[in-house]
Amino acid sequence: MADAHATLMRITAMDALHDQGSFTHRDLFRGERLFSLVSAFALLGIAFLFEHFASAYALVYSLRPSSTYVGDLLLDNIPVINMDFVIVEWALTGIVLGTLFVLSKPRHILFTLKTVALFIAIRAFFISLTHIGIYPDHVNIVGTGFLDEIYLYLNFQTGFFFSGHTGLPFLMALIFWKERLPRRILLSLSFIFAVAVLVSHIHYSIDVFAAPFMAYGIFTIAKKLFPRDYALIE
Repeated sequence: MADAHATLMRITAMDALHDQGSFTHRDLFRGERLFSLVSAFALLGIAFLFEHFASAYALVYSLRPSSTYVGDLLLDNIPVINMDFVIVEWALTGIVLGTLFVLSKPRHILFTLKTVALFIAIRAFFISLTHIGIYPDHVNIVGTGFLDEIYLYLNFQTGFFFSGHTGLPFLMALIFWKERLPRRILLSLSFIFAVAVLVSHIHYSIDVFAAPFMAYGIFTIAKKLFPRDYALIE
C-alpha cells in the first residue's frame, strides 16, 4: 500500500510539474483531462439525483405527525427576522456568479466539480437520516417571486443538517484559499448566510455551526480521492 501511495504521489507531482506552464480550457478536452472532466460531470449528475430523492423523502417524512420540532438554545433566545432576500436572492445569485468564476479558472474546474458533487451527495445522505420538524417560529418562504419559486423547486428548503447555505461558500473558500480576495468574499458570504438562516429560524444552530467542519472534512476527503485534480491548483 505504501509503495502504491508513493507511486501515485510521484505521478501526481510529475503531472503538477508538467502543468506548471499555461493551462487553458482546451487542455481540459485532451487525454486524461477529458476523461476526468466527463467523470466530474457524471459525479455531479449522480449527486444531484441523489439529492433530489433525499430531499423528496425528507419532505414527505417531515409532513408526518411524528415529525416535531426540538428546542434550540440559540433560536429560543433570538427574535425572528425575515432574511428571505439573503436566503433566496443572494444564494441563487451567488451560485450563478460562483459558477462563472469557477469556469474562468480552468485549473480549478475539475477539482471543484468533483468536490461540490461530493458535498451534495454527503449532505443528501445526512438529510435522509434524521427527520425533525422545522422550528415553529420561522420565516416561511412561500414562492411568491420568481427566484423563490426556483429556490423551492430545487428543494433548497428541505433538510436541515447540515446547512448548505453555510457549508458551500466555506467549501469554496477552502478550494480558493490561496487567492485572497475570493477567499475573503466566500468566507464573508458563509458568515452572512449563517446569520440569515439562524435569525430566520429556518435552520437549527447545530446545522449551521457544524457546516464548516463538514465542509473541511469533505475538502480533505476530496484531496485524497482526486489528487491529480487537486495538483492542478497547487
